[in-house]
Amino acid sequence: MGNLIWHEYARYVSITASAYAVWCSFFALFYRKFFWDFLGGTLRDPGGLQPAPSAAIFISLIVKLPIIPILNAIVALFILAIEKPLPLFKSMSITRSLILKVVMLVFQAFLSILFYQGTNAALWSLVAIIAYTRAMALGEKIEEAKANRGKGGRA
Repeated sequence: MGNLIWHEYARYVSITASAYAVWCSFFALFYRKFFWDFLGGTLRDPGGLQPAPSAAIFISLIVKLPIIPILNAIVALFILAIEKPLPLFKSMSITRSLILKVVMLVFQAFLSILFYQGTNAALWSLVAIIAYTRAMALGEKIEEAKANRGKGGRA
């Protein structure tokens, strides 16, 4: 059996988590719910669970005006752009930076965990963060594809 290449595993998990984050952000535009509204909420007989007054900022950023799901979609699309590089980013060193990928995944996990639809994306982002951290601890490096240099999309 071969050795597990951690940054490749993390890349595949990150692509999956980011694609799911784009989908759940789109879904959150139509079905808006703050995930942590049950903490400190009041249970009323007609009306169900009412969020605590301390969650008012999150209610306004997720339910009333969906800023957090939109930011999450932007971050997830950027992660997809560097994980499966667009031709614009292919020659840049940004696609080989493990630290940048970890930082972007932390932002994605933080934004995803705030709204109800993004909990799975947040969990898979954490798995990708752990795998990238393991790759950095083992000293793995993403090499530049020198064999493909100059052989872009031209026929």
